[in-house]
Amino acid sequence: MITVHHLNNSRSQRILWLLEELGCEYEIKKYQRDAKSLLAPAELRRVHPLGKSPVITDGADTVAESGAIIEYLVDAYGKGRLRPAEGTPERRRYTYWLHYAEGSAMTPLLLKLIFSRLPKGPMPFVVRPVVKAVAKRAQDTYIDPQIKAHTDYWESELGKSQWFAGEEFTAADIQMSFPLEGAAARGGGKAGLKTQAFLDRIHQRPAYRRALERGGQYELLV
Repeated sequence: MITVHHLNNSRSQRILWLLEELGCEYEIKKYQRDAKSLLAPAELRRVHPLGKSPVITDGADTVAESGAIIEYLVDAYGKGRLRPAEGTPERRRYTYWLHYAEGSAMTPLLLKLIFSRLPKGPMPFVVRPVVKAVAKRAQDTYIDPQIKAHTDYWESELGKSQWFAGEEFTAADIQMSFPLEGAAARGGGKAGLKTQAFLDRIHQRPAYRRALERGGQYELLV
């Protein structure tokens, strides 16, 4: 039996969605973030040394990292679904987006989260104006332009086909959902027309909705 070690408001929601798309039986072990630090609880380290989510166990196998988990599940249970055929242009696009999501897209979004929270953290009163100014400059001169570059890129690529790897929905779309949802949330809910259409399509998928029901309340950290 597959067990998803599911941290609330995290990337592991994508793994639940993938399992629903594949029609796999699975169970969920839920963990809650610390209310102040927003970090995962220490007991996750009993599953994987880094104590992060997502991580799954499947019999004797323990698999961590979103992309690696997706590849494992599609290999083991996909039966040719949710992945284009080898040697096709769509397969190359699939592989690219599967790795781009965490390798490139999430970096500026995580920086945005960190630098937007930095001035709100505990610190001496006299230091706060300096921290606030530094955080604002970092966002204005680097982070926000990087996010715009990525969001413009997604919008352009989704103009070529309705899904990231082509005209068929794949696991790469599941992987890309998190940065797109995160960017929309951190941008005040604004997204390009094609990006918003992509989000509307995934939100209407029955498997996406079933995963939300099983995973519980889900809010992106913004």
